[in-house]
Amino acid sequence: MDIKFSGSAVPKSGSLALTVAGGPELGSLGTQIDEQTDGQLSRAMAATKFEAKRDATLQLVAPVGTKLDRILLVGLGKVEELGAYDLEKIGGSFAGGSARNATGRVAVAVDDHDGFEMGAGRAAALLASGAKLRTYKFDKYKSKKKNDDKQLKSMTVLTKSTAAARRAFAPLSNIADGVHLARDLVNEPANVLYPAEFAKRMRALSKLGVKVEILTEKDMEKLKMHALLGVGQGSARDSRTVVMQWLGGKKGEKPVAFIGKGVTFDTGGISIKPGAGMGDMKGDMGGAACVAGLMHALAARKARANVIGVIGLAENMPDAAAQRPGDIVRSMSGQTIEILNTDAEGRLLLADVLWYTQNRFKPKFMINLATLTGAILVALGKEFAGIFANDDDLAAQLTEAGEATGELVWRMPLSSGYDKLIDTPNADVKNVGGRWAGACTAAQFLQRFVNDVPWTHIDVAGTAMDSPKNEISQSWASGFGVRLLNHLMAEHYEK
Repeated sequence: MDIKFSGSAVPKSGSLALTVAGGPELGSLGTQIDEQTDGQLSRAMAATKFEAKRDATLQLVAPVGTKLDRILLVGLGKVEELGAYDLEKIGGSFAGGSARNATGRVAVAVDDHDGFEMGAGRAAALLASGAKLRTYKFDKYKSKKKNDDKQLKSMTVLTKSTAAARRAFAPLSNIADGVHLARDLVNEPANVLYPAEFAKRMRALSKLGVKVEILTEKDMEKLKMHALLGVGQGSARDSRTVVMQWLGGKKGEKPVAFIGKGVTFDTGGISIKPGAGMGDMKGDMGGAACVAGLMHALAARKARANVIGVIGLAENMPDAAAQRPGDIVRSMSGQTIEILNTDAEGRLLLADVLWYTQNRFKPKFMINLATLTGAILVALGKEFAGIFANDDDLAAQLTEAGEATGELVWRMPLSSGYDKLIDTPNADVKNVGGRWAGACTAAQFLQRFVNDVPWTHIDVAGTAMDSPKNEISQSWASGFGVRLLNHLMAEHYEK
């Protein structure tokens, strides 16, 4: 969808959405159109008792006195109470409604309401950002695409603060592109997006200034990353680790690091999953997809920070060469791991990638994302991602970022008591802790490989794929985490 910004002149054709403040109060453009249409707007609002509460809409079809197809009045509620995410949701709602009703060309007027805390230009940009996020589609494998004349093709955002809107939209558009990249990766089928192909696609980030390194199985064997390699040894597809560096901060300043689990398909291995729903396991690389999308967003908007992104990529298959329950592997850290369930594979992969990252880059902190456990779905459903942190400040910053972006997180416990559940007489640690507290014991396992670096594990099993649709996401793959972590960086770690 093409998005542009223009002055607040009334469009000559197509559809127009007018933002109306609670009260209701028409701004100057709305008043101008009301006069031009002989009071149709004000009469319609009075007849329907339209108070312009947030998300309320009122539609006028083929209004007399204009050549517009329709005018849609969009309620804002109390303007001074609108946050950034509220405006993105309004933009997404408008784009969704327009896609069903408009002719393909629409305009939305961010009228001159007083009280926009962030300014009218940024408000217009946020509304456009929400529309861009909403209109994402994944239909590349449809041989016959729907010829839908009502599909929204272009949006013109009308505002007197045109220059400010364009400046504010540029980074927001980059962030949306990062979300779209994450969604594309998760939506891809596993026969197309296997570890080597995922790694190959990451090379495109070099065009944005990201330094990309790809570790092959031979490289990882030299590094003794046997926990990661064990996950993929039953697959015909070789495993990979991708290291991405965006150095936009001060030279020599410690970086921050984001790590992603990228199991491009997870059968469960020898501990095979039930057949029902196994097709969804093409999305078991949602954590890696988020890191990829985040690195795109940060590099594209020229984030003023040094950032490392590392993703471990493997396919978990039940071949004759696959690791077995009861096997013991030695991780890169030197710790031995007893494999009691080959379907608890993501933590094995992350154990090596976390150790590699902290050992090589000595980061200020590490945040890993993973579709790690079904247990987090039992605990939190699909509304929140679970976070487990060894640093209170980092956990608090993530919680605030979740509230600001709508990508909600809820802190879960780490405790030495959970360590007892993953102790084993046969090795240093086992990869499952039994029936109880599955999400917690998985996080406790990961903590053994962070070596006291400030760290947070985000379990996105309920939010990265097949999560509830909302105003800005209608895709099976949500791209969860890109906006959350971008906000964290922008608010706390850029200078």
